[in-house]
Amino acid sequence: MVELYLNGRRYKVNAEEDTPLLWVIREHIGFTGTKFGCGKGICGACTVLVEENPTRSCITPVGSVKGKRIITIEGIPSDHPVKRAWIELDVPQCGYCQPGQIVEAYALLKKKPKASKEEIVSVMSSHLCRCGTYGRILKAIQRAQKLMEVKA
Repeated sequence: MVELYLNGRRYKVNAEEDTPLLWVIREHIGFTGTKFGCGKGICGACTVLVEENPTRSCITPVGSVKGKRIITIEGIPSDHPVKRAWIELDVPQCGYCQPGQIVEAYALLKKKPKASKEEIVSVMSSHLCRCGTYGRILKAIQRAQKLMEVKA
């Protein structure tokens, strides 16, 4: 039995401690926004936040995050500037990688709301988008920065 603190709620899950966090989130808890991509922590589709740090859930054993605060795409409010900018600029093409991209962008702007273009590109370069919407992703993050300034 593993206890997780996911999106502000506690869950007790009957899973082996070496089970990837991704499968616990999707199969045991039922949050399916976090995606399986490569299974090797390379593509970023499975990115969640663990204690506010972007983490590849496909290679993270659930036992290593017991009692830690985890946020998935579902845990980011729908009116958050990053999600609003993503919709406003119609970023996704197929959309498969977008949950991981949004989670990473959310974490970046939380830590560094005025990140430069170069910093954004550097952080986001760890995510693969098979449709190649990198330009729209960058524009959405920059738009989210402006929305955050207005909100402050």
